Parts: sequence; C-alpha cells; structure tokens
Amino acid sequence: MDIFSKIKDFVKQVNEIEYSISNNKREFLEIYERNLALEQEILERTQELDQANKAFLTLKHVWDLMNSSQPLATVLDKLVNSLHGEMGYINSTILKLEEEENGKYFTIKAFSMSPIFKKLMDYSNGRLQDSKLFYDETSTLARCIKEQRILCTKEYLSNINCLLKDFTLEQIQEINKLGISKQLIAIPLYQSQKPFGVMLVFSPRDIVTDKELNFLSLFANQVEMAITIANLFETIRKEAVTDGLTELYNRRYFNEELRKEADRAKRLNQSFTIISLDLDYLKKINDMYGHAAGDIAIKAIADVMKKNARSIDIPARLGGEEFCILLPGIDSKGGMIAAERIRSAIESYNVDEIGKITASIGVGTYPEHSQNLDELLEMTDQAMYRSKINGRNRVTLAKNAEEESWHTIAFGAFMDIINKKRIPIPDNLAQTINDKLESLKNESLKTRESKDTLYSIVDMVSQTYNPSVNIGSTKEKISLGIKLAQKLEISKEDIDRLKIAMLLYDIGNIMLPEEIFNKKSPLTEKEKEQIHEHPIIAAREILQPISSITDVIPIIENHHENWDGTGYPNKKSGKDIPITSQIILLIDAYTAMNQDRPYRKALPLEEIIEIIKKDSGKKWNKEVVEEFVGILHELIR
Repeated sequence: MDIFSKIKDFVKQVNEIEYSISNNKREFLEIYERNLALEQEILERTQELDQANKAFLTLKHVWDLMNSSQPLATVLDKLVNSLHGEMGYINSTILKLEEEENGKYFTIKAFSMSPIFKKLMDYSNGRLQDSKLFYDETSTLARCIKEQRILCTKEYLSNINCLLKDFTLEQIQEINKLGISKQLIAIPLYQSQKPFGVMLVFSPRDIVTDKELNFLSLFANQVEMAITIANLFETIRKEAVTDGLTELYNRRYFNEELRKEADRAKRLNQSFTIISLDLDYLKKINDMYGHAAGDIAIKAIADVMKKNARSIDIPARLGGEEFCILLPGIDSKGGMIAAERIRSAIESYNVDEIGKITASIGVGTYPEHSQNLDELLEMTDQAMYRSKINGRNRVTLAKNAEEESWHTIAFGAFMDIINKKRIPIPDNLAQTINDKLESLKNESLKTRESKDTLYSIVDMVSQTYNPSVNIGSTKEKISLGIKLAQKLEISKEDIDRLKIAMLLYDIGNIMLPEEIFNKKSPLTEKEKEQIHEHPIIAAREILQPISSITDVIPIIENHHENWDGTGYPNKKSGKDIPITSQIILLIDAYTAMNQDRPYRKALPLEEIIEIIKKDSGKKWNKEVVEEFVGILHELIR
C-alpha cells in the first residue's frame, strides 16, 4: 500500500472519529438540555407544592378559626394576617360595606400591617377602623361587589385614593409615595347571599395566575363561612347576656360584672356607683294603652340609658320596669349628676302613642354607702322607692343606715325566744339554733350568709310542726314579699317590719298538734278553731313580751284576715287589714300551693295563678293580686 492510500485511510478514520464525536456531542447536548428542562420543571413543581402547602396551611387556619367561638373582629384580624404572612402578599384588608340615609360607605373590619396602613393609622390617630371610607360606584372595589367576581388592577393607588376622600391631599400624597404593590386583587364577600364587603389583596407579583385566583376564590368562600359562624357565636353570646326586649344586659350579666367591679374597686381603692331606675306608672300605661305600649315605654327607657352610658358602663334590665346601671370609677356626686341627666332625658322623651314618661331613680355608691354588695343594692333600691313615694320623677341618694337594722331586730327576737324558751322545741334543736345565733354575734348581720342563717333557723323551727316545709322556703317568701311590697310602693320602714313579720308570723303554729298539719281528711270544727287561734298565740303570748317588735305584732295578728271579712281571728275586712298582713296572707297561700303536702302534690304555677285570680276581691285585695300575678308571670318567662 502506497503512501497515498495510507493517508486516505487515515483521513477516513479521522472523519469517522469526528462524526462519532459530533454525534456524541449532540446526544450530550440533548441530555444536558433535557436535564436543564427537568431541573426547571422540578423547581416549578417545588414552588407550586410550596404554594399549595402554604395555601393548605392558610385554609387550615380558616377552619380552625371557624371552630372557635372568638369574636368576629378577632376572626377577621387573624384571617387577613394569615393570608398576608403565609402567601407573601404585601397587605390584605377586609372592608365592610355599610349603608345609611346619606348613602353607602366602607369601614375597615381587619387589615394586616404594611407601610401604607401604618401611615393611615398615624393619620387617623389609631382610630382607622372607626373611619368611614368613601364608596365610589366606578371603583374596582365597588364593581367587584356589584358584578360578584374577582377583579385585578395595577391601578391600586387610584383605588386607595378613592377611599380616602376625608384625608388631606398632603396625606394622600405621602401615602402614594409608599406604594410598592404591583397588583390589587379585589374579592367580593357575601353573607347569606347579601353583600358583606370586599377583601383587598396587595400582591408584589406582576402576574396573577389562574391558580392564584382559584385559591383566593376558595379562601374568600371560607372567609364568608367564618363570618357567618362568628356572627352566629356572637349572636348566641349576646342573647345569653342581654334582655330580649331592650337589648340591655340582663340581670345575670349585671350581677357578674358587679362582683368583678367590686373586686377591682377594692383592689384599687376606688369608688363605683349603682343607679337603680324604675319606670313610673307602668300599670297605668298598660291599662290605658295596652301591654304593647308598656313595652314601647320600657324600650324608650332602654334607649335613653344606652345614649347616656359610657362604653365602660353596664346598663341592664333586671325585669319588668326595673333597670340598673353600673358606673365604674364614679363617686356619689358623679352618680347623682349622671342619674339626673338620665331622669331629664327620660322626661324629655316623647313616646309614640303615650307621650311623656318619667322614672324614679335611686343612687348608691361603693364604699361610701356600703362595702357589702347585697346591702348596697338594697340601699339603692330603697332610695329609688323613696323617689316614688315622694312624688316620682326624681333622683334620691341612698342613706347610710344609722338606725338599728331589721336583721339586728330579728336576730334579737330569736335570741329572746330561744333563750327564754318561749316556744316548746326539743332541747337538741334549741341547742342547734342557739349555736347558730351565737355564731352570728361576732359577724355583721347584713351579710348574705348571716341572712341565710336567720332564714334557715326559721325553716328549722317550722319543720318541727310542719315537716313538709322546704329548706329555703323562708328565703323565697321574704324575697317575694319584698318584691311585692316594692311594687305596691310601701315605705322602707314598713318593708323592714314586713321582713321581720315574715320571719315570725307562723311561730304560733308550734303550739298546734302535729296531727293537724299531717291530716289528709277535712279538719273538724274544733281543729279549725285551733288553727284560727294561732295568730293570736303568736302575736300575744310569744311575741308581745319582746319590746323591740311591738310594731310588728299587728301585722302578724292580722295575717289571716280576708279582704271580704271572712278571715280570722277578728273578721276584719278591706283597708282595716294592714297592707303588709295582706301580703303575708297571699304569699303564704302561694307557698302552700307551690309545695308538696301530705294530701296533694305541688300545683303548677299556671294553676296557682288562676286560683289566686279567682279569689281576687274576695280573699285578697285586687291591687295586691294584680301586682303579685305580674311577679309570677315574670317567673314563668
């Protein structure tokens, strides 16, 4: 083979090698490009997975919030911050669409913090959420609600400026300098198929993807559900602490807040005041215009109380026409000023179909009048009833109790009865009662515990001759007696005598044979005569020697006299019977019907009311019956 042939073969081999290298290079480039594409796809899928995970976490937060019972404001605040923090948005805000006579406007219900909103907070002195933001029908915000679809715009500053009509031009220019968002996404929010408002999302990204819009749409649906559930919780919570007719706080909430305020006032050495208020002539209003008009008058009182209450005050309806306001941090002087302002506002209020109404008001202050809550409430109530007795439509300040209290008089009477053995009771019971009385000597007789001890002593004595007496019966009777006496506008002094009489009035029964109380068949004439003697026995033989209760004895002696003169022991009738005796007679009859007896079970409350009404004007004074039936109807409600 010559040299040329060798060269030719060599060239051929070189060409083959070059061809092979060229082919391998193309394959390598293809593999490299495929790897690059795969890496990019992995990166994109990772980012999508990361976004999906963030979206999942965000939606999980929504579900967690929906399962909580937190207030709506807290729920919305957590929602926008969740969207802002986990999805990388610059800011997210929820605006509520409001409407009044002058037109529509937006209020800010929640927002995540950003430079723009920090500046807005500064300009509004921290009250941004109280501001009314302008509603522009042509804005993206308004259109998204009207069209019920998500709208995106890069003109986010112009949309913000539309809201800020009440801000100065200089303030708006300062806000615009802070603009860093590239997209504004407006998502409509609905509640029960009615417009609630709009959720604004400020995005740092140039493009809003379909996946992002789908997520925001899903998020908005969950927000709407969260709003509905939070509002439901709020409604339930509100109903639990408010009065249905007036939307004032109810008695239970008032008592809870009163205890908290007492603890706070004691800790900080501060005052607080209670205003007790009672609508004048409610019965007259109901009789003349109907019960619907009475409800209107009660609502009018509530409206005045709301308008004249500070945000920290606790205005409450305790029942019927009775109201109270708790004024934290207010002394008696400030309380009298506040009470007079309320009284004057009520007098100036023109109620549809009724005209003018008035209220009687009492004012009591901690610790000036008492440091004991039960006593303070009682003193405030008594001040209010003095306003009624002295002509109504006036404010009266509570008085510090200077005279001997009814508790002390009752305590002394029982000490006398037990120690001097004025009634025949077993020695062991006498010792038990005496121990209880002795334990009260070193205590304030005005505490709830000391009152309960007195009541329990009466129940224990009553059970010696009537085993069917329930423990707690005396306390219930006295509570009803006080309420009825106050409805009848009896003076404080007569109410105090009534309380003592209700502790002692049946003590003469202990002289009667036990078989009379347990007898299931009708009583004989002799047994009836023995029953008829017990008021005289109680009044003259047991209680007459106790000088401190002389003025209570006539109440006890006449507590079985009927209005029509058919009662006993003296056949008195009408106004010859002390009103306090009439109260005892009625409440005693109610208690007997409301408890089990050897010959029958306790009667239903509705049946008791009908029996009482049937004997109105015969056994009982009609006025007393009307007021008492009203109290019993309150118990049914």
